[in-house]
Amino acid sequence: PVGAVGILRAGLIPLLISKLKTEPDEIQELILDTLSNSLRVEASEALATGAIAILKEKLTHTSVAIKSKAAWALLEIGTHPEGKSRLWEEVIPVLVSLLEDTDPEVQASAAGALMFATVKPQGRFAALGAEAIPPLLKLVAEETSKARLSAIKALTMLAEVPEGRKTLLGHTDTFQRCLSDPCEAVTRAARTAISVIQWKP
Repeated sequence: PVGAVGILRAGLIPLLISKLKTEPDEIQELILDTLSNSLRVEASEALATGAIAILKEKLTHTSVAIKSKAAWALLEIGTHPEGKSRLWEEVIPVLVSLLEDTDPEVQASAAGALMFATVKPQGRFAALGAEAIPPLLKLVAEETSKARLSAIKALTMLAEVPEGRKTLLGHTDTFQRCLSDPCEAVTRAARTAISVIQWKP
């Protein structure tokens, strides 16, 4: 954390973001790791420098590591209020497509970023429009999925919208199976998801 604050104070964020356009892949990976750690502390400078557009571009990179790390950086942006609103506008459809990536790290990072992007109502509507429910349910059903917890939480957010709840009512069995998961966080999240899906006004 002290190093991340130092990078922010030194005003290095705009430079790091611009370097993502020109550096070779192995350097880009290091830059993305550095950005993620710094974005955890503060995201406004990165947002002002057009970080979301550049990170969005990296989501379609041929390198699995770069895709995964870019999604992780977007996840960190999504932890900040301003970042959440920008995410739903610009990157939700790409994140949804990454849920079906062949690499589990990419899936996990994309599901985590979606989880934060769907905290705001606009994000939920954008995710529903991008048809996020089927790939998220698939990740929940895979017991070994690294993305399982984030996928459950993202679906819980989507169940807050009547359209999402209506769709998910037919899939409560997927969440029921999670209630016997050895990971307590997964069982707790599944319980919450079921109660939100079955809620009646």
